[in-house]
Amino acid sequence: MEISLKDQVAIITGSSSGIGAGIAQSMAEAGATVVINYPSENSLDKANTVLKEITDKGGKGIVYQCDVSQEDEVIKMFHEVVKQLGTVDILVNNAGIQKDAKFTEMTLDQWNAVIGVNLTGQFLCAREAIKEFLRRGINSSRSLACGKIIHISSVHEIIPWSGHANYASSKGAIRMLMQTLAQEYGADKIRVNSICPGAIQTNINKDAWQTPQELDSLLTLIPYNRIGQPQDIGNLAVFLASDVSDYITGASIFIDGGMTTFESFYTGG
Repeated sequence: MEISLKDQVAIITGSSSGIGAGIAQSMAEAGATVVINYPSENSLDKANTVLKEITDKGGKGIVYQCDVSQEDEVIKMFHEVVKQLGTVDILVNNAGIQKDAKFTEMTLDQWNAVIGVNLTGQFLCAREAIKEFLRRGINSSRSLACGKIIHISSVHEIIPWSGHANYASSKGAIRMLMQTLAQEYGADKIRVNSICPGAIQTNINKDAWQTPQELDSLLTLIPYNRIGQPQDIGNLAVFLASDVSDYITGASIFIDGGMTTFESFYTGG
């Protein structure tokens, strides 16, 4: 079975590092032209490094700076990508941040920053993507669907997370956003799904795995007994963006080594 994204254009937000970079690399390997979105000039070098890794393997892509929490920047990004590459076939809403604090000490700025990127950013990008999908219509030579949106959520859309109320709230809301869009635009053949990673080895959660002791502690939560890698998420994203998964929409797919089975109850709790 061949899984191909040939001739399709994919915007992957927050893809200058971590999970987003893994998704961009996997989609490029599957034939997509990828737009490597990065939030600020501070991330430009990282974005260019990801692009070079892709082009060195024969893939195609561009880099594009956009703060997804800013409406004018998101509108401009979609306009310029369509102008340069013709259309957008796939959106991966990956950009996300953490600003952790005990709830009674969490500032409004910390709350708003996380909601702004993690939730409002996904709303803004999904809105512009759907507008482009509807404008273009179905091109059956590229895909059976009119367009594909993949929201990157988290196991914390269902697992509460003390000290991370803003983050967990953003991820819980993404579930409802995803399902609502899948319901509202299913008749237009727009597929919308979420990937819900567990512990993935990236810099955002470095404190949880950077020493053997911390990694051993983390693995007590994961029945499969290994930490995930960005490529694990990339492989699933390619599947969800491809025609192989054409009947899947409105789904949250957990990729967590079994974390949501609550390993701590293995011996009875």
